[in-house]
Amino acid sequence: MKPSSSTGLSIFFPAYNDGFTIASLVIRAVQTASELTSDFEVIVVNDGSADSTRQVLDELARQYACVRVIQHARNRGYGGALRSGFDAASKELVFYTDGDAQYDPGELAVLWPLMTADVDLVNGYKISRSDPWHRIVIGRLYHHAVKRLFGLRLRDVDCDFRLLRRAIFDQVRLEEDSGVICLEMMKKIQDRGYRIVEAPVHHYHRASGKSQFFNFARIRRTLFDVGRLWRELVLVRPHPTPAIRPVPKVESVQNHHQRQA
Repeated sequence: MKPSSSTGLSIFFPAYNDGFTIASLVIRAVQTASELTSDFEVIVVNDGSADSTRQVLDELARQYACVRVIQHARNRGYGGALRSGFDAASKELVFYTDGDAQYDPGELAVLWPLMTADVDLVNGYKISRSDPWHRIVIGRLYHHAVKRLFGLRLRDVDCDFRLLRRAIFDQVRLEEDSGVICLEMMKKIQDRGYRIVEAPVHHYHRASGKSQFFNFARIRRTLFDVGRLWRELVLVRPHPTPAIRPVPKVESVQNHHQRQA
């Protein structure tokens, strides 16, 4: 059974220098959420932005009672912003995506009916990646490498378009401050035995600004973080006791529909 029209939903966006895009995303999220449920909130975590993000968010919070803003006095990194968002979310289901408009919050409607009683996380995967060729190549290399290293059974490890049960975080504690938090999160969720299904979503060209990841210093740091995380989660850390859910099974949206038929 899919969520009802009264199921609680928290939507949040991590935002860093996204003053040009965040307003349209928040408005789109409010419109979409109001069509799915009567009980929702929209949270934006402003991670120490140096542009107009703070002023835009203050105005959005004045216009929409359902919008709440968390201000980081300094930049804590993508992982720090995600952890703040998950901590602030108060509803049964939590959806998040990025504040740079490379995903359409309206496609939450694609994920929503897949969150049935036996599903804990609906993970988006990019239909095609709208990025420069070098980002696509590096992204694919990263994806295949971490899938093999961490034993992940996902189409897309780094698609930041996810609908989760908030109760997951009663069992899963996130610790990373950098972008590898997505890898940490999916590895821990899979190892705990939570049920995951996947759904295709669109990926769009960046409307403004530039990626904070694709520079040599950041790539070097990411490789270091991945190695450290592999040591902690694969080599050293004991295999966690599974949650109540059965051994994890990742399904595509097509297979999920067949199973529900």
